[in-house]
Amino acid sequence: MHKGKITTGDKKKQKYGRIVLAGNPNVGKSVLFGLLTGKYVTVSNYPGTTVEVSSGNMQLNDKKFLLIDSPGVNSFIPMSEDERVTRDILLGEKNESIVLVADSKNLRRALILLIQLAEMELPCVLVLNMEDEANARGIETDYKKLEKLLGIDVIGTVAPQRKGIAKVKDSMLRAKKPQILLNYGEQIEHFTGKIASLLPQANISGRSLALMLLAGDTSLKEWCVAHLDSGTINRIEDIIDEAHTVLKEPPAGLLSQARFKFADDIVKAVVKKTGQEAGQILRGIGKWTMHPFWGIFSLIFVLFCFYKFVGEFGAGTLVDFFEEVIFGEYLGPAIEKTVKAVIPFVFIQDFLVGKYGLFTMALTYAVAIILPITATFFIAFGVLEDSGYLPRIAVLTNGIFSKIGLNGKAVLPMVLGLGCGTMATMTTRILETKRERVIATFLIALAIPCSAQLGVILGMLGAYEPRVALWWLGTVLFVLLLTGSLASRILPGEKADFFLELPPIRIPRTGNILMKTVNRIEWYLKEAVPLFLLGTSILFFLDKTHLLEWIETAASPVIVTLLGLPEKATGVFLMGFLRRDYGAAGIFDLARQGLLNENQIIVSIVTLTLFVPCLASFFMIIKERGTRTSLLMFSLITVFALITGGVMNFILNLLY
Repeated sequence: MHKGKITTGDKKKQKYGRIVLAGNPNVGKSVLFGLLTGKYVTVSNYPGTTVEVSSGNMQLNDKKFLLIDSPGVNSFIPMSEDERVTRDILLGEKNESIVLVADSKNLRRALILLIQLAEMELPCVLVLNMEDEANARGIETDYKKLEKLLGIDVIGTVAPQRKGIAKVKDSMLRAKKPQILLNYGEQIEHFTGKIASLLPQANISGRSLALMLLAGDTSLKEWCVAHLDSGTINRIEDIIDEAHTVLKEPPAGLLSQARFKFADDIVKAVVKKTGQEAGQILRGIGKWTMHPFWGIFSLIFVLFCFYKFVGEFGAGTLVDFFEEVIFGEYLGPAIEKTVKAVIPFVFIQDFLVGKYGLFTMALTYAVAIILPITATFFIAFGVLEDSGYLPRIAVLTNGIFSKIGLNGKAVLPMVLGLGCGTMATMTTRILETKRERVIATFLIALAIPCSAQLGVILGMLGAYEPRVALWWLGTVLFVLLLTGSLASRILPGEKADFFLELPPIRIPRTGNILMKTVNRIEWYLKEAVPLFLLGTSILFFLDKTHLLEWIETAASPVIVTLLGLPEKATGVFLMGFLRRDYGAAGIFDLARQGLLNENQIIVSIVTLTLFVPCLASFFMIIKERGTRTSLLMFSLITVFALITGGVMNFILNLLY
């Protein structure tokens, strides 16, 4: 016996109807979402995951709707957390309509999704986006014939030019269930029917759920446990086992074959190629970027430009301007003067504008230091995203990252880590599995110095013999590869399959990039700034209660005995936790005073590089990975950094 009607999702009465944007990755869904919702958008993690889901209000014929921009998928049988979230959005609550956004150049991919939406019995609209690119390639689609074959509205759009947006809005209110019914053969239909008869009423059809279970969708296990008794679950598992015994091929393969054949038949009927293809230069660039030899040079050039723009211009020029001029010369003195004039209590004055004040440290750090890095990163990321180069970076670096349990998608968080570890931790969300996100977060926190710290270290290395730089760089790279390799073997879970659809190279549109950047900065201000305020408040009270002094005193024996550094270096490591560049600057100051020899400089900068990241990154890691995982991660990093420094101290004293 099943337990009756499902009530997953928000149990409160829905205020608005829900419309979901769905589609493959890189089809322009987010641009369309921005045009339909305007600026009233929220970005939040889907419950129980780190996957971002955007939602916004829109109005159609005096009725309000909540529009949800679901993560891009290649199937509704999840192979990644993104795909599971999109499937759960459809399963969890009733949706008025589904707007399936497709790439006009690749109708076949979208039809695979539409078949599954038809089996879910959900009302749909098909939007063929990037119509201009299809025309440039000589691809023509007969929309009227396609509408007749599918039984739903089909609209062609060029989202950046707002072409077709009005038609999309009109079609949302007359969405219909697709007239697609695939027969998968007598045996599969028999087993599907038996499973469907045991399932409760849900927001998607029992037939679609039965097909997912038959295809081996293990992500539905929690849903089954929540909505079926154990006896029913056992009966379903017995049916699935019987199906695998009777069928000559795995059910998932048979379903895919039938769906691809149907999609191919539709494409042959409605799509034709005519005339000369346009965009020869861009296609040439696209081929060049994927060349086994020249592609590496293109990657190095792009990453160099990325780092120059974010790491030097954003983290250097802009940060210096905001920190030293805007905050240092104008806002800082003015606010400090006002606070001291208006508030007579010294304790509150210190809390606001003291050494660990909410303004002098928290807001200065969040706005003057991190915001310029964030803004330049989002601009650069938007260019890579809109140009179609982002998936190519992942493909080119996949071989290297596979050695440490990751895939090519991890290159972006790693490169961003050279700019800001806080933002790099956020962007690990682009990785499919929890295992990959944990490994990437750990490696960024352990072995990737941020631009603020890196700048000071590189400046200091220039004053010494090349061996100092070689010891530092060689040790950090060795630790990165060693710990990544160990983590990939120790952490449970399978390595995610690396599958990417390569979009064509395009010329990015300024309006798209600016719109995305503004939305992402707004999200950053809501998401990260409170963490800076919280962290600074904790430091303030630790300082006032003299616990910071106690921590310095307690840690001194480890610094002096194990690392062979002077006692004053203890404060340097503590400050490095507050702000990485403070720690590096402290080492630089000790060296300038003649308190460190070359061996001690190598030990100190290696240990500091591997030491726990700054306070803001600490809170961000807790937010992303959870308290338990984060504390374990930080304990391991602290111990590993100190042991590595101790071993370095021993080896260097033997050699020199």
